[in-house]
Amino acid sequence: MNDTRDGVSAYDPAAVESKWQRLWEERGTNRVDLRAAERPYYNLMMFPYPSAEGLHVGNVFAFVGSDIHGRFRRLQGFDVFEPLGFDAFGIHSENYALKINQHPARLIPANIDNFRKQLKRVGLMVDWSHELQTIDPRYYKWTQWVFLQLYKAGLAVRRKAPVNWCPECKTVLANEQVIDGNCERHPGTRVVQRYLEQWFFTITKYAQRLLDNLSWIDWSESTRLLQINWIGRSEGAELVFRTSSGEEIRVYTTRPDTVFGATYLVLAPEHPLVDRLTAPAQRSAVDQYRDRVSRMDLVSRRVGSKEKTGVFTGAYAANPATGEEVPIWIADYVLMEYGSGAIMGVPAHDERDFEFARKFGLEIRRVVVPASGGEGELPFTDWDGVLVNSGAFDGMPCREAARAITQWLSERGLGSFQVQYRLHDWCISRQRYWGPPIPIIYCDHCGTVPVPEQDLPVELPYIEDFRPDESGISPLARHEEWYRVPCPQCGQLARRETDVSDTFLDSAWYFLRYPSTEFDDRPFDPELTRKWLPVDTYIGGNEHATLHLMYSRFITMALHDLGYLPFEEPYKRFRAHGTIVKDGAKMSKSRGNVVVPDEYIAKWGADTFRMYLMFLGPYQEGGDFRDEGIAGIRRFLDKVWVLVKNARRDEGEIDRAAMRKLHQTIRKVTGDLEELRYNTAIAALMEYVNTLRETGVTAASMVEPLIVMLSPFAPHFAEECWEILGHDRSVFEASWPKWDEKLAEEEQIELVIQVNGKVRSRMQVARGITEEQAVQRALQDEAVQRFVKGRKVRKAIFVEDRLVNLVT
Repeated sequence: MNDTRDGVSAYDPAAVESKWQRLWEERGTNRVDLRAAERPYYNLMMFPYPSAEGLHVGNVFAFVGSDIHGRFRRLQGFDVFEPLGFDAFGIHSENYALKINQHPARLIPANIDNFRKQLKRVGLMVDWSHELQTIDPRYYKWTQWVFLQLYKAGLAVRRKAPVNWCPECKTVLANEQVIDGNCERHPGTRVVQRYLEQWFFTITKYAQRLLDNLSWIDWSESTRLLQINWIGRSEGAELVFRTSSGEEIRVYTTRPDTVFGATYLVLAPEHPLVDRLTAPAQRSAVDQYRDRVSRMDLVSRRVGSKEKTGVFTGAYAANPATGEEVPIWIADYVLMEYGSGAIMGVPAHDERDFEFARKFGLEIRRVVVPASGGEGELPFTDWDGVLVNSGAFDGMPCREAARAITQWLSERGLGSFQVQYRLHDWCISRQRYWGPPIPIIYCDHCGTVPVPEQDLPVELPYIEDFRPDESGISPLARHEEWYRVPCPQCGQLARRETDVSDTFLDSAWYFLRYPSTEFDDRPFDPELTRKWLPVDTYIGGNEHATLHLMYSRFITMALHDLGYLPFEEPYKRFRAHGTIVKDGAKMSKSRGNVVVPDEYIAKWGADTFRMYLMFLGPYQEGGDFRDEGIAGIRRFLDKVWVLVKNARRDEGEIDRAAMRKLHQTIRKVTGDLEELRYNTAIAALMEYVNTLRETGVTAASMVEPLIVMLSPFAPHFAEECWEILGHDRSVFEASWPKWDEKLAEEEQIELVIQVNGKVRSRMQVARGITEEQAVQRALQDEAVQRFVKGRKVRKAIFVEDRLVNLVT
């Protein structure tokens, strides 16, 4: 270009970026020799779902933040492996294919090609030779292998269970996909409950271990808390209420201290005892109620409606503490999946029980009063209380009573200490087409038979009629030519499982595959796995905290226990990135505020776009994208460009202030990059550039460290600058600069401290200290404190680098 700035040719991002992307590819700059690497560092970002809309700004924000970390580690001397692939199976892809009347087997590969092209424009340090796609039979062969290992270990089981069913999606939904009773993908569609035969992974067997490890793994605190709450460990007791016919109803409670106040029981409408316990006079009402509840989704039942509903069964059971007969009801807010599917109603000390009892006129009996005295307003739910109306336990504090009553009931065979978890087993069955077939065969003679490993993969057949229907049966079940196969054990005609597996199974182990994509005879090579895993740093969104991250931890633990992995946690360090909004609002097409990366990269260049996203705010929080802000980053790069063009080797004496600023900047940027504080690191680089410009320093030795520190943020730009400075190798083969603590120290001056005009102290401070800092330091001085004690400082008189006078 002929354009010039400050007498030098202007920076042309389009030319620079196309040049370096070509050279990186030709030179294999981003490829890693996995076996020869001496300092392996596995840097991973969550792989994307390749939507038809293409790369969105949230993807770029996440990927660039991870990429900066990887490039920083490479400059520190690590052999960084940064792979990327595509999470391409699943309901999102299939629904979009249905919407535009295309087959996913044709649509999704095209989406992947577009996504890859966009990702390369961003300038990521990705080793594309290890790309994987979950829709590739070479990949999902091993997803099916993982299923078989869990099946053999008894961790994959098939059972009938209530599930959320979306009439629009025509498949099962996870609880997290139900919002206020509606499907997250179809906000106007009410989700209903169905009973279907499903495959489950028994993740609940690992609940305590998953919880225990959260105490030591290096994860973002927000993510750890989400997982702790999702696992939901609670300590309590299982109590036994017996009916006159001898049936035992087992109830889990976290408040056994309140059992003397249990005046009724509530069973889940699906509880197996309901049919046997219901009195003839109540049969019709109970059946009608159960039918109505069966059409509700599980999430709405968990949350509970404001309007309490329920039906009396006509049966009674004995309170294990009092021996009194209490009525047995059924209600929608009790579910079979938590505890035993039965609760004891203690209306005086539980909000929900109180509302239920008031609506249906059930007895409310106080058995706890505040420890501070008085009776307290009902319902009184605090633990800080003492027992009343509780026989021999009257006057005992609640926590002590909970243990004592459980022990007392245990000795009578009516109770036991117990731990419960909110975590449920993972349902992996999906009644859709676009996913890996579950590798199971059903034989009338041999029963459930796993597909032999040598017969994997069970390939997903290409069928034109892949649209799901209301039957609750997978589209594959309409193709007898596919599902009719010989039984692997007896050879007689049998039937394949026609459900496909949940897309979260695809992503639960993908990080294990990246180093071993070249192998078709093993899912992950033992030697490479030992060398490169667990993942050193994993970056992703907190929206995956309770699904993907939990499931990948479980799969890793299971494979570890089965002898396949030498570690039980998949990621040494996990950091959750923040979210980008536009002009203060969440991005959406309806608001017209969606940031399309391609448009901004075309106008400003990838490096400017990368840096602007990182400058918006703390990476782990996110920021507000405003169009007017990006120009400031471009002006900064233009300033650096001029510095590089004017850099000289005949350096002479270096300005002391500039040298001090250089070492302070290296210290600051290094610390910030370690903690992913990218916005403040960029601010420090900007300050350093201003110092170089103000002092007129043009020495190459002062500019080169700047380019190395800038390179993780603006890799194409840095490569070009590095070449201009006379280097013939990549800037990423340079070493991260080191700072000298002595050279980074601020020049010290003596600051006089006065109180009401009289000198009371002197202190050594950094030259250029601000008024706010000076006042703060002065008030911390013991001598000064004696003269201002008990008095308010009305104002401060500050003379820079000389004195501060506190006026009281």
